[in-house]
Amino acid sequence: MIVMRVIPFDVPTFDTLKLPPILASVAAAERGLILVTGVTGSGKSSTMAAMVNYINQTQNKHIVTLENPIEFLHRDINCSVTQREIGVDTDDFRAGLRAAMRQDPDVVLIGEMRDAEIIDTALKAAETGHLVISTLHTPDAVTTVSRLVSMFPPEDQEVARLRLCEALQAVVSQRLLPRADGHGRVAAVEVLISTAEVRALIKDASRTAELHEYIQEGRDEYGMQTFDQHLMDLVVDEVVTYEAALAATTDPGAFEKLMRAVRRRPRIPTPAEAARGQ
Repeated sequence: MIVMRVIPFDVPTFDTLKLPPILASVAAAERGLILVTGVTGSGKSSTMAAMVNYINQTQNKHIVTLENPIEFLHRDINCSVTQREIGVDTDDFRAGLRAAMRQDPDVVLIGEMRDAEIIDTALKAAETGHLVISTLHTPDAVTTVSRLVSMFPPEDQEVARLRLCEALQAVVSQRLLPRADGHGRVAAVEVLISTAEVRALIKDASRTAELHEYIQEGRDEYGMQTFDQHLMDLVVDEVVTYEAALAATTDPGAFEKLMRAVRRRPRIPTPAEAARGQ
């Protein structure tokens, strides 16, 4: 059986994908590790392509991508973009990443971090002043941190946790939901931004689970958001149905409680509605 995905010809942008504006600030980072996570088919490749596109349009850098396969072709705009396909231009991600580091890149995109060796090399790149963008098949930010550390041998996990807390810039986790109008799908996005408190929570394994609450509380100050917060926005804005959001949430009970609180608030009319009422 052959499985095929339809890939648009145009390189996506944050706007066309309806992604949170904070991702522009994330992509503007000079160094560190950005992780885009989600299950297969959740739009990770499109989000990473939008990040590369944003950097390409706003900065003057050398970008090297390692992809399997190449899904979007990036032409040079303000950056020099070198795209390498696994199995065509290089044998595997390990060999490709080692070769990429010899090309003096500013930004390295790794299609997938599959083992501790690739993660170790990616962390070294982030630690030495490069911006590394990659993916993991994890459902949310808290699971991403735990999964990445667990990929190292037990005797190396404490050091890996320390390295991650220093290198991590952001975790962007996403799930695709059908739009209420029936026209395609939209991403529900959880965003974790690295702060001093986030680094402390990652460093202390006994407190890592507290990241979820910190993300929720850090929305106004840092632009973070949990899945439930974004799902609530999508329902209120009538982008997705309540039923679709409820099916996608991690904690249906908590989401229902959140939505009940929102529905009890008085609705503020839009300027157009206010004008019609005068």
